[in-house]
Amino acid sequence: MKTRESGMPDMVTWEGFFDPGSILRKLDLNPGDRDVVDFGCGYGTFSLAAARIATGTIFALDIEPDMVETTTRRAGEEGLSNVKDFLLDFAEQGTGLSDRSIDFAMIFNILHAEFPELLLNEASRILTSRGRPAVIHWIYDPDTPRGPPMEIRLKPEECIDLASESGFDLLHSGVIDLPPYHFGMVFTP
Repeated sequence: MKTRESGMPDMVTWEGFFDPGSILRKLDLNPGDRDVVDFGCGYGTFSLAAARIATGTIFALDIEPDMVETTTRRAGEEGLSNVKDFLLDFAEQGTGLSDRSIDFAMIFNILHAEFPELLLNEASRILTSRGRPAVIHWIYDPDTPRGPPMEIRLKPEECIDLASESGFDLLHSGVIDLPPYHFGMVFTP
């Protein structure tokens, strides 16, 4: 199932919105984390950055063949052998990953999906007892140059409520400002 408003801008525009390594450090991804999953990897923007930080495998999942191919190609060009890409409808099929096998789940710019609880419940199933789901989403501002329509764009408190319903608690750092157009948060089981 594709998310509502699934279109991606070109890679240069998209990657101009982020400093992925810095953002992942703010969201507490660290070398002590082994396996990581990227729900909706897109161009691999965050998958590749995570591969430089985490010590295990980065499972980069996307429903779009072009996104998976791009991530695979870029990982190869950068010599990142720990990125494993999968063409997968994880909302319909799950991730296929083992229970309690993942230390960090990246749920970035995707919680506006029609059934976000499916993503969060799958993250809950696959995360280890010390695992953390991290969320990035567009700020609630109609003047952002992209992002989902305002009627489906989540505010931070809505993300927190969704995560809470899936058994997660917001970590003490709270909502993290990720200028210019995003916010982030990290949860714990």
